Amino acid sequence: MNKKAEREQFWMTVWLSRGFIAVLLYPLSLLFRLIVAIRKFCYRIGISKTTKLPVPVIVVGNIFVGGTGKTPFVIWLAQTLRNAGFTPGIISRGYGAKNSLPQLVDTQTAQASDVGDEPLLIALRTQCPLAVCRNRVAAGRFLLDKHPHVNIIISDDGLQHYALARDMEILLFDGRGAGNQWMLPAGPLREPPSRRGDFTVINGHNYPAPNNPIYTDNMFLMQLKTVTAEQLTCRSNKKALSDIRGKITAAAGIGNPARFFASLKSQHLSFDELPLPDHFSFAENPFKDITSETILITEKDAVKCAQLTELMSDPRIWVVPAVVEIDNNVLANKIVEKCHEYQTT
Repeated sequence: MNKKAEREQFWMTVWLSRGFIAVLLYPLSLLFRLIVAIRKFCYRIGISKTTKLPVPVIVVGNIFVGGTGKTPFVIWLAQTLRNAGFTPGIISRGYGAKNSLPQLVDTQTAQASDVGDEPLLIALRTQCPLAVCRNRVAAGRFLLDKHPHVNIIISDDGLQHYALARDMEILLFDGRGAGNQWMLPAGPLREPPSRRGDFTVINGHNYPAPNNPIYTDNMFLMQLKTVTAEQLTCRSNKKALSDIRGKITAAAGIGNPARFFASLKSQHLSFDELPLPDHFSFAENPFKDITSETILITEKDAVKCAQLTELMSDPRIWVVPAVVEIDNNVLANKIVEKCHEYQTT
């Protein structure tokens, strides 16, 4: 584990309990909470301006710092809307994107280092038009200008980007819930645990209890199933995870590597864990000294590895796609029903 991954793990440990360091930082947490409240109040009374795009906007986000499963959920949502007859487009900040101006993600030529790993993965999986820009309003306008047939926009993250008006908010949590329930820097929350949206999705196996601060009546379970692996050198070469033998290393440069490792363990795999920092660039090959016969990685990491000569030709690397399963069709039906209401108003 490199130093950045160690720092991320350290802070997550701090944020999951109300230990000495968290208590020490609690006054700063109160200050941060006040700043957030003032900012939201300014938007509410019109001091700060909110822009409404000409098509409905669905924001998918979280209040918990780090990965909660937004990327696979956005992919699922885009596919769900398309199956219902909509023409969705997607906007994203594009973590690490070099260009400050809006740009479309061209799946044939785009580099993860230029547009961000998550937007590139989403564009590849959904084949929806996707624009990246730190300014979500600018991204939305640019997307609609280039693709006027788009009739609904999904904002990948951007829950706290209040300059963009939204018609629906979907909040994601995972098994960590609200952590120690404190805001940054004493806890992992960007907003208070009382924050609500239209729907809450829990990426995990269990619903929170009614006394849990994130509990709502409009809550749904999402599970990420990992069943097969695809060889990076030839993605059409697939095998069941249960068929993998020999020494294995599992690597994950995502917000919550432990979730990826847990999904592999559910398939009864035994492996060495290699947690990497979120959005790890792979500029330095982390596998060069590894002697394992098989290296399992996430799809998010694969979009970067596939663009680096040394890694894309390594036959040991296998990509593990995550298949989203959400409470039968209940959530999908509720979202589609709301979206149809937007079209008639």
